Amino acid sequence: MNSIDRNYDEKRNHFRMRTQIEGLLVHEGRELAIICCDLSAKGMQVEAEEAVAIGARVKVLIPSAHETLPGLDADGEVVRCTSLQDGRHLLGLAIHVMR
Repeated sequence: MNSIDRNYDEKRNHFRMRTQIEGLLVHEGRELAIICCDLSAKGMQVEAEEAVAIGARVKVLIPSAHETLPGLDADGEVVRCTSLQDGRHLLGLAIHVMR
């Protein structure tokens, strides 16, 4: 099978880990509750109650489940925003800096 025949998800350069983790997205000084649906080395998909414009710079904070490990603290950019039937939104985020 060549790369044209492969499924789009298989063409990604980075493995995506499926998750269902609550966190915060900070945009223009506002905190929005999110659920991180998947995470890779260069991006993530989150579900939020509000749409955020493509190109918007955001910060994502996801607490650690273990007190000895730091949580996720990342700066990124919204590269996709899709409305869901229930009024929520799926945001595709490119990660620029991860701490």
